[in-house]
Order: sequence, then structure tokens, then C-alpha cells
Amino acid sequence: MSAEKNGQDLMKKIISLCKRRGFVYPSSEIYGGFAGVYDFGPMGVELANNIKAHWWRVMVQNRSDIVGMDAGIFMNPKVWEASGHVSGFSDPLVECKNCHTRSRADHLLEDVGVAADEKMSDEEINKIFSKNKDKIKCPKCGKQDFTDAKSFNLLVKSNLGDFTQSEADPVYLRGETCQGIYVNYKNVLDSTHLKLPFGIAQIGKAFRNEVTARQFIFRTREFEQMEMQYFTRPENDMQEYEKLKEYRFNALLDIGIKKENLKWSKHENLVFYAKEAYDIEFKYPFGWRELEGIHARGNYDLTQHSKACGQDLDYQDPITNEKFIPHIIESSIGVGRLFLAVIADAYEEEEVEGEMRVVLKIAPKIAPVKVAILPLMKNKEELTQKAKEIFEELKMHFICQYDETQSIGKRYRRQDEIGTPYCVTIDFDSSKDNSVTVRDRDTMKQDRIKIDDLINYFKNNL
Repeated sequence: MSAEKNGQDLMKKIISLCKRRGFVYPSSEIYGGFAGVYDFGPMGVELANNIKAHWWRVMVQNRSDIVGMDAGIFMNPKVWEASGHVSGFSDPLVECKNCHTRSRADHLLEDVGVAADEKMSDEEINKIFSKNKDKIKCPKCGKQDFTDAKSFNLLVKSNLGDFTQSEADPVYLRGETCQGIYVNYKNVLDSTHLKLPFGIAQIGKAFRNEVTARQFIFRTREFEQMEMQYFTRPENDMQEYEKLKEYRFNALLDIGIKKENLKWSKHENLVFYAKEAYDIEFKYPFGWRELEGIHARGNYDLTQHSKACGQDLDYQDPITNEKFIPHIIESSIGVGRLFLAVIADAYEEEEVEGEMRVVLKIAPKIAPVKVAILPLMKNKEELTQKAKEIFEELKMHFICQYDETQSIGKRYRRQDEIGTPYCVTIDFDSSKDNSVTVRDRDTMKQDRIKIDDLINYFKNNL
């Protein structure tokens, strides 16, 4: 079986698991769905929150040189003009002349093994597209007759607060979160008295009018970004850049991603203002794709906003009184992309006593449920009463789940599928010896632990 077919099969299994076990639902499913938007279910919201909490701990709590903020989703439209998004934030769109399906030209080229950078001009994309037109088919009808590629702007327009607002002056849902950091850079500097180098971190929603959202939650129209913009002296930016690359790669390993599923990819076609750009790619079931971008942006962003708003965004060195616009290096990763990487990296199928078990070996620190409380049998008061007492105590310290439905074996399998590291089984001996059986998800080893020792046991192991 080909690697591509294996990847497709794995992706189908992951999507099925995410729906079945409450990780991810299609948006507005009872109305037929809404393309490019997904909802996190009970397990999904716990995993996503744990991913964000880990990122915040690594990027803000553990760093004395980085602070956090949360900018509004709506911003003055002039922000997006100054940043270049109104004129240059676009994807190359082609349309099938037969069924009128719209597709991204670079994605169609990618599907036939031809590299095309999204930053290429329409002329460059059309030239490559024309050379490979005999290999490219419409993903819907299979025909090979397309219009020329043209730029399609990704900003999502809104009529916020003014239903008579003209098309010449629209308001936008933000296309990325970093602009909120740039326009607040001076506010943060004045209110915290930080000194260079320092960073500003943010987690927040962004919106892009994607031509074709695809690959499950990898590419969506509404998503959440975790970004950190680091401000440095111009002569130190590349030194700080290398430190940030190493720091972020290690942070992904710390969250449990296997090293063999990560690699560096250098941008060959840089935007004109960038000094260097690397992506950390993950080996998704559909191939190597960008997980996190780490870029050296120079002083372009602050310079553009300073010119557009007419305000001085210089940094004044407190010792030398030298004034200059800082350079910026950034780290940017999508919650959805990391969520999918965690699931794909953790998904395993194992044969146990002649039966296949599906298990998510998610790092315990970010697992949605940490401990499952399982009375051995249902409707046995001596078991259920003790189990509920243990649940009430443990839930104050960990996200727990109480489950008494079906056989103990089936309940173990359910917990395996949502990645629960530990299951606590209360049996008929528990009331006699004040102990329970604790089962490890990965090894399936079972240990007898005193009830009074459970909190410390799980704190040490989680």
C-alpha cells in the first residue's frame, strides 16, 4: 500500500475519532455544515485549552522578557492598509470553466508535485500553471479547463456599526493577530518600562476568506493563532532569531511531538522586507506541512505604521539616548494545526490479546482528561459510592471523568481513545484495604494504590 493511501486512511480514522469522541465537530452540522469552520467538542476544548496554556506557560510565564496582551478582533481599517493587507494579502485563484469550482492555483500545482510559492505574482503562477496544465484536474468534475489565475484578497469584510458604510471604506475581521501587537507596541513599552530585547505574546482568533479550506482543521476560515513578536536592537536581531528557533523547536518536543515528525524548511522566496524565514514542518498524514513559522521581519512593520499614523514609534535607549525603530522576530503557530499534529502524532493502533485497541498517547500534561474513575460494576452501591467519593476529591485537582456504563474493558478502550493517562478502578476489595487499581494508558500496567495517596501519585506522574 502506498504512503499516500496510508496517509489518506489514517486521516479518515483521525477525523472519525475526532467526531465520535467529541474532539471536533463540523460547524452547523444540522444545517448541512459550513465549509472551512469547525467546532471543538467536550474533549477538543479541553485539549485546545491545554495546548494554549502550555504555550502561554512557555512563552510568557517562564520568560521575564515577554509579556502578554489581547487585542480586539476589529481594528481601524487604516491598520490593514498600512500593513499591506488591503493591497497584497491574497491567494492565486483559478476557476474551472466547466463546473465553476474555484481553487487555489498553488494548491492544484502542489497536488501534482509542482512547487509554487503563494507570494508569486499572477504572471509567475500562470506561467507555471500553463506548463503543467496537462496534469492538473478540477478537484470536483475532473476537467482540465481553467481560467487564468488572479489574486483573491483574503480579508473578511464587515459592516461593523454602520449599515450605510461604503465599499470604499470597509471594516475587516483581522487577518492575523500580530498587527494588534504592533499598534500597541508603544503602549506596552510605556506602561511596563520594558527594555530591549523584549517580546509581546498573544493568543486570539483570526479570519481568512480562504478560496478552498481543506485538510480538516489544518486550513480553516476561522482559526486561533498563538504569536509572539520579539523586539530587538537592529544589530542583534539575527542572534535573537537563532535563539528563538531553538527555543520553539524544543517547546514542540516538550509538548510531546516526536522529533522524527518535525523538520526545518527554509523560505526560498522571501517577501522584500524579510531578512530570513524558516518554518517548522510536521509530518501530517497528508505530508509535510507548515506547523509553525519563525521569521525575521526587520523594522518594516513598525516603520509602516509610524508613517501611516504619523506617530513616532522609535525606541530610545535609556543609557545612550540613541533612537531607532526596533527590528522584529516572530513566532507564529495555529492552535488548530498544533491540535491536529498532537492527535496525529499520538494516534496508535495496537493489538492487545487478539483485539485491536486505538489509543491516543498524548503527553499527560496536555491530555483532555487526566484521570477516569471507574467502579468495577454498575448499580453496586458499595462500589459506586466509593467511586463518587474519589471523583469528588480528585476533580478538585485534575480534569476527571466518571464512567460506570458498559464493561470495564470497554470503558478502558473509551479512555484509551481520548488519551486519558490513568484509570482508577474501584473493586470489592477497595472498602477493605482502602486501595484502588490504577491502570497506565501506555503500558496497561496496573498498580494497587492507597486511596489517600492518589493525589500525590497523580501529581508526581502527571
